[in-house]
Amino acid sequence: MLILKHGEVAGLLAGREKEVIDLVAAAYQRHDEGRTVLPHSVFLRFPDRPRDRIIGLPGYLGEASHEGTGAAPATGHRGEEASGAGEVAGMKWISSFPGNVAAGLERASAAVLLNSLDNGHPEALIEGSLISARRTAASAALGARVLLGGRRPTGLTLIGTGVINREVLRFLAAELPGLDSLAVHDTDMARAKRFTADHARLLPGARIRHCATLEEALGAHDLVSFATTAATPHTGLDACPPGTAVLHISLRDLTVPAVLGAHNVVDDTDHVCREQTSLHLAEQHTGGRDFVHAPIGALLRGTARPVPQDGKPLVYSPFGLGVLDLALAAFVRDEARRGGIGTRIDGFLPGPTL
Repeated sequence: MLILKHGEVAGLLAGREKEVIDLVAAAYQRHDEGRTVLPHSVFLRFPDRPRDRIIGLPGYLGEASHEGTGAAPATGHRGEEASGAGEVAGMKWISSFPGNVAAGLERASAAVLLNSLDNGHPEALIEGSLISARRTAASAALGARVLLGGRRPTGLTLIGTGVINREVLRFLAAELPGLDSLAVHDTDMARAKRFTADHARLLPGARIRHCATLEEALGAHDLVSFATTAATPHTGLDACPPGTAVLHISLRDLTVPAVLGAHNVVDDTDHVCREQTSLHLAEQHTGGRDFVHAPIGALLRGTARPVPQDGKPLVYSPFGLGVLDLALAAFVRDEARRGGIGTRIDGFLPGPTL
């Protein structure tokens, strides 16, 4: 068993945003090709504690297709291809306890367990909070790419100033290097100011604006990222400029009319239309899912028509597919093996039987 701690994961991922975006894009395309097995996430909730939860995300990501590329699969240990093209199976177990923030702790904590596809044995246990945050941010960067359709945003607005939007800022800076303006809004203005003081270096030289109201923030730029702890919808998008691209990462911020008035892109329709997300509520309201334009995998593969650029809001709502965590965890595991990083535990499992 290989054990990888948070600091080791952070070192292996440092400065590799573009590689991670490519890895996540490839996983989305494999999912759209039907090369994944992705059971619904399991939500563990607690009596009288509606904000706290622990989620289990099991999954399998099959090998990449090499048809028509002229490329042959890389060889080596199963799942160790540097390109991230190998197959991987396992599970992410992630908790969200929003009250941690007031106690000076991270809201989310996670572990990723990877299993051997040769014999099913667990073979790696990896601290997963950074993997989870960075695969989420890479997904957001891809969402921005798809929604914007090649146009340059006027700047970026972050709604919520926690870990996820920190990583979204990091990855959007890599995806959209011309960004030069940042607006932020949080229900705690002091927290918003600490955020920009700590993380403005991720967007060097950017003009920074602290917005006192949500409406001011939504009107500031035509690229917006929601990463909040909202449990129920609380806002529409009327304050946004025409054609605003909205990265609806926290999934429960937008009202049903806002969803129905937008072009909606998802990661997986079946997964996102559950657990009382804004899109689930829209489905319950309409009795169908016609408001979903396309999944991002199909848009990346070119098998769905591009998102219309007609002035309506463009909303990306990714539920968060476990195969993204597995793809990135396998990448981290393989880099650790190559570099001799981590702690190897012998005798974790029973020995061979006769």
